[in-house]
Amino acid sequence: MKVLRSIGCESLAKVLVVVGMILVSAFCNLPVTQAATVERPNIIFILADDLGYGDLGCYGQQQIRTPHLDRLASEGMRFTRFYAGSTVCAPSRCTLMTGLHTGHCLIRGNRRVDLRDKDYTVAEMLQGAGYKTGMFGKWGLGSEGGTGLPNRQGFDAFFGYLDQSHAHNYYPTFLIRDTEREPLDNVVPRPGKQGQGVASEKKTYSHDLIMEEALRFVDQNHDKPFFLYLPVTIPHANNEAGDAGMEVPDLGIYADRDWPEPEKGRAAMITYLDRDVGRLLQKLKDLNIDDRTIVFFSSDNGPHNEGGSNSEFFNSSGSLRGSKRYLYEGGIRVPLIVRWPGKIAADSQSDHVGAFWDFLPTAADLAGIQPPKGMDGLSFAPTLLGKGQQKEHDHLYWEFHEHGKIQALLIENHKALRGLGKEVILYNLNDDPQETKDIASTRPDLVKRVEQIFTQERSPSDKWPLRYNTGSR
Repeated sequence: MKVLRSIGCESLAKVLVVVGMILVSAFCNLPVTQAATVERPNIIFILADDLGYGDLGCYGQQQIRTPHLDRLASEGMRFTRFYAGSTVCAPSRCTLMTGLHTGHCLIRGNRRVDLRDKDYTVAEMLQGAGYKTGMFGKWGLGSEGGTGLPNRQGFDAFFGYLDQSHAHNYYPTFLIRDTEREPLDNVVPRPGKQGQGVASEKKTYSHDLIMEEALRFVDQNHDKPFFLYLPVTIPHANNEAGDAGMEVPDLGIYADRDWPEPEKGRAAMITYLDRDVGRLLQKLKDLNIDDRTIVFFSSDNGPHNEGGSNSEFFNSSGSLRGSKRYLYEGGIRVPLIVRWPGKIAADSQSDHVGAFWDFLPTAADLAGIQPPKGMDGLSFAPTLLGKGQQKEHDHLYWEFHEHGKIQALLIENHKALRGLGKEVILYNLNDDPQETKDIASTRPDLVKRVEQIFTQERSPSDKWPLRYNTGSR
């Protein structure tokens, strides 16, 4: 006080400014875990490949054992009305990463297209906020040497498949580490340009390598906020292997079942994935970071009918109509389980209607950062945490560029579908959850609104054109 009294007010002000600058500088140079991000949770998103709404025990599956995922649901929140970004791989993953639905995002079909430098991903957002970011598994949004490489889209570390066709092969001759091919000891006669094919010598199962990299990433970064994106390839089929496409090291507990071999393989793959989810959850406990890590688990679309397997054998779509490559509920409604001990109510269930493009704003909300403007998604953190006002979508929009090009809309608990050059088909999901009865003729008001939204909800795309000859009924 004596020192302060001996100097004038102007000098005091200068001293305080300098002291303040020193303190701010010191604070900003603290490690991330000691500065503003100290309360930020680790974020893990596990994405299965072609896992159906009805493939898990906690969603009604009776024959395939998934004890670890069932426990994840009992310790967290299970969503009953959550939707994938598309009904096939690449566009679904694009919506998850960018927060834009398929009327606005760059990649709207399974054609090989690279994300551009100007495209903004959830990984870039979290990386910019001080998160260590790692992605292990199947990317599908970029090619070797291209702008869509994970390391150019916000990921510090990447190991796995870039190309979705390459990812068919569980015993490939190489995987990608960051930007370079890493050879494996499998032998694949006449592999395709992207590395796809069927191994004649199966020595190293790619999923095992991917899981080891993911666990190593958690080990290396458990003392700082991290974002782990784990898009595993299981239970996708190897399409090049025909009826032997459900590639798995062994059939495990299903070997002696009186089932077709492809169905044994499908069940074994799902239980194999379940085992590794259990390993990851145990890792969080062992590192004492369980209570500051939020885990999401979902699937990129509905169940496939490939590799000799039939999705109806295990009722993989549950009671829903359709499967992969269809915009009926069975093709796009997917399991979503979210767990965060002490923050998300255990053994809870939500019928909140959300979709993949909600993940980016939700991650921003959880990390306490501002999401970019112009997103299609809405944060569902209020539902997860039971705090604040949950905003609801007026509608959800999809478009699919196979089967003649289809648009779909979920609105007022109705599903609307429109194919190229055709009129709108409308289902009331309350009365008709299996989408069997077209009621468009009884709701001309809603059909008119749907047609307007179909036009409004998409930006033009040279790669994914839609040209309709439409008229009123």
